[in-house]
Amino acid sequence: RTSTMPIDIDGLSFEELLELNQRVVARLKMLESMQAHIEMMQFNLGQWVSFEHQGGRLLATLVKYNRKTVTVVTDNGQRWNISPHLLSAVKEAGTAQPQSPSGKKQKRLR
Repeated sequence: RTSTMPIDIDGLSFEELLELNQRVVARLKMLESMQAHIEMMQFNLGQWVSFEHQGGRLLATLVKYNRKTVTVVTDNGQRWNISPHLLSAVKEAGTAQPQSPSGKKQKRLR
């Protein structure tokens, strides 16, 4: 909601400013949590995803929803906690799948 009336904080005491600050921080945390939840719900458990790491893309499977992040596991077993806004869904490119260096099948990116 947008208010057209500015808040005059010049007349507030130290204690009132601290209380206002605590309320603002709590509201920002709640909004951040809501946004992370919305971003997380774009992905399903077990879904293949990719993300940037050191100039390349890693493929992983989404295994867990956390409060602000999701946990993904790569083919070689590395676990990552990643902010969902950094992930991209991996689309399957037909039935043929390339082999990863570990010998496991890997899905292609489109």
